[in-house]
Amino acid sequence: MSEGHLPPAGPARLNTSVAHNARVWNYWIGGKDNYEVDQQVGEQVAGMFPVIRAVARADRDFLGRAVRFLAGERGIRQFLDIGTGLPTADNTHEMAQHIAPESRVVYVDNDPIVLVHARSLLTSSPEGVTDYIDADVRDPDAIMQRAAETLDLTRPVALMMLGILNFVLDTAEARDIVRRLTATLPAGSHLALTHPTYDADVGGEGNVAAMEFWNAHATPPITARGREEIAGFLEGLEPVEPGLVPCSQWRAESAPAAPVPQFGAVAVKP
Repeated sequence: MSEGHLPPAGPARLNTSVAHNARVWNYWIGGKDNYEVDQQVGEQVAGMFPVIRAVARADRDFLGRAVRFLAGERGIRQFLDIGTGLPTADNTHEMAQHIAPESRVVYVDNDPIVLVHARSLLTSSPEGVTDYIDADVRDPDAIMQRAAETLDLTRPVALMMLGILNFVLDTAEARDIVRRLTATLPAGSHLALTHPTYDADVGGEGNVAAMEFWNAHATPPITARGREEIAGFLEGLEPVEPGLVPCSQWRAESAPAAPVPQFGAVAVKP
């Protein structure tokens, strides 16, 4: 276990007067690490966009299937999880190390509430390693420099970017972030991502008003994107079957799975 990058836990940056994404998301999936303001905003958004709880659960289930696929079928032993969110059950390191105890996992987030709880992420099998980096997704060079202290970047890495690029409001900037991150990784590395959409064919039209409300009453601001924009994040990579689909349907373990307005994909760097 490594704790070299983790600053002392504390409330210095924690603002409990404004709803925060990490805490509201935690509320939607049934967690307890949230406050009344988060619950109020969460209920308002759910009233405007009732499918949001299904989206939250589907996103979490996608994480489990993706990690099991990457560690099991693809033999990945290194994971870089950017936009970690609050610790719950079945975190990336727990699932990866259940399959391969020697797995090395680095978490990255800059949410103050996540930082406060991050020490619970720093558990590991005796054979493996976990670490936590307090950093912003908009600084990929710093992330990779720090990650290289724990991960061997000459060997394949699974880059996990679930529900994080939607906080980068400029699409060109978001695409550049993905390019810079994947450029540092060797062939055989994988990108797993999820992203909300406003596409009507998967029920995303309600996202527009719900996100407008969110951006006026909570932090950080968020955006949805269309299928083609999200597919652009996979440029230069080879999508694994079934490609870019609603995350509830990506290698679903029970069929038929209902679509949710949150796309998911796993792609490999050739």
